[in-house]
Amino acid sequence: MFSKINRLRIFAIGIVITALCVNACSEDAFSTFNNISLDETVDGNSLRVGVQFSCAKPEDVYIEYWINGQKDKIFTTPVSIQKTKFKIVLTNLKFNSIYQYRIVSGSAGVRFQSDEYSFKTKDIPDQLLGLYHAGAKIQQELPIEFKKGTMLVYNRETPGFIGMLDYQGDLRWYQRFKNTGVKVAHFTQNKTILSILAPMNYPTSYGNEILELSLAGDTIFHLKKGEKDFKQTIHHEILINSKKQYVTLSAAERIIDLSAVGGNKADTVKGDGILVLDKYGKRIWSWSVFDALDPLKEKNIIKEAKDWMHANSLFIDTDGNYIISFYNNGQIWKVNALNKKVMWKFGKGGDFILPKGAEFDQGHAVHINYQNNLMLFDNGTSKKRSQILAFELNGLTKQVSLKLCVPLPEGIFTDRMGSAYMINKNAVLTCVSKQNQVLLTNKNGDVLWSMMCANTPYRVEFVPFSKSKPFIEGF
Repeated sequence: MFSKINRLRIFAIGIVITALCVNACSEDAFSTFNNISLDETVDGNSLRVGVQFSCAKPEDVYIEYWINGQKDKIFTTPVSIQKTKFKIVLTNLKFNSIYQYRIVSGSAGVRFQSDEYSFKTKDIPDQLLGLYHAGAKIQQELPIEFKKGTMLVYNRETPGFIGMLDYQGDLRWYQRFKNTGVKVAHFTQNKTILSILAPMNYPTSYGNEILELSLAGDTIFHLKKGEKDFKQTIHHEILINSKKQYVTLSAAERIIDLSAVGGNKADTVKGDGILVLDKYGKRIWSWSVFDALDPLKEKNIIKEAKDWMHANSLFIDTDGNYIISFYNNGQIWKVNALNKKVMWKFGKGGDFILPKGAEFDQGHAVHINYQNNLMLFDNGTSKKRSQILAFELNGLTKQVSLKLCVPLPEGIFTDRMGSAYMINKNAVLTCVSKQNQVLLTNKNGDVLWSMMCANTPYRVEFVPFSKSKPFIEGF
C-alpha cells in the first residue's frame, strides 16, 4: 500500500532494450518487426509503457508481457488490427519492477513472435505517496469478489487525480491533472473512465470540462464549457447511455417574479437539469426541474432560490429513463426520457408510503443495483447516523418493500456526499466522505475492511477485474 513504499527508491534511468529482433519466419508469411523502441507516456505515467515498432506490411499484432521471473503469469494486450505502424500501451504494471515482453503476430493458426526484451518501470510519483491506508479487520472474511477488483477514487482539488486501487491499497492505474480537480469520475461500460473536471474557482462538485479516457491513457472525448452545445455548468454526474451519448446533471437558472411570495420582481432561481450531448458535442435532449415544478408554489423558495433542489446523482434505469436524487427535499424522481414527465417521486412527501423504519433524509449515489433494487446512501442528518438502503419499487402500484438496511457503526456519519455499492449479496462498499473513510461491511454493518484517505472522497465505486481486463486484472 502507499504508506509502506520505501522512500529510498531506485529510479529507472531510461528503458533499455536488451535484444534485437530476429525474424524467425519466412517474410512471405510475416513482416519483420522493425524500429522497436519504448516510449514513456505523455505525462510520464509510471504504470503505462508504450511499445513502438513497425512492420513491412499490415499485420494483426499484440504484446505478451510478464514480471521478470514470473513467466507463468503472462498478460496480453488487445490486438491491434492490420497496421504497419504500432504504438501498443502496456498497462497492469507494478511500480519499480522489471518486466519482459515479446511482440506476437499470427494468422490462420500460425504464430510468430519476436525475441524477448525487458524494461523497468519507474516508482510511484511523490504526489501520490501516502494518500490511502488500507487494512482488513477480518482478513479471512473478505469476499473473494472484493479481492478481484479495484476501487475508483479521485481528488476534487487541484492538482487532480484519478486512481484505481486494489483491496490492499495498492495503486493499479492512475491519471494526474495539473490545473484541474476531478469533480466526479465513473468507470463506463466501454472500459473507459468518464469525468467532470474544473479548476478551484468552481465550487464543490461543479465543473466545466468533460473528459473520457481509455485505460491506455488515450483521450476518447474532451469538451470544455463554451464549446459546441456545452453552455451550462455541469455537476455531480456524468454517464454514457446505450447510444454512446454523454448524460450529465446541469445547472439551470430562471429569472422569476417572486414578489408574490416575499421576493423580488426579478429573482434568479437556480435549479437543476439533465443534459444529453452526442459525441460531437451537439445537444440531443435536455430537461430541468422547471419543467416539472412551479417555483412560486414551493413554500421555501425564497430561502432555497440560490440552490433550489440540489440534484446530487443521476442514473439511467434499465428501461432507459432517468432516476435523479435531490438533497434539499429528500426525494428521488423517475423522469421519462422521451416525454420529460415525472413518472414517480420517492421519499419525503412522495408517491410511495415508506415502510416503518425505512425513512431517509437524503439520498446520494442513487442507482439500481444488480438485484434490480433502488439503492442509496442515506446521509441520516436527522439522526446523525448514516445508513445504506435498498428498496424494491413497483412504479405502477406504488408499492415498496425494504430489501436492505445497513446501519453504519455508531459515530460513522457524513451529512453530505457518500456512496454505497454492493460487492455481493452480503457485502457493501461504502464511502463515508466527511470522515475520509471507505468501509467494507456485511449486511449487519460490521466492518470487514477499511481505508483512510488523505483527501475527501466524494464517492468510491468498485470495478471487478472481469470488467477492466485486460487493462487491469489480478497479478
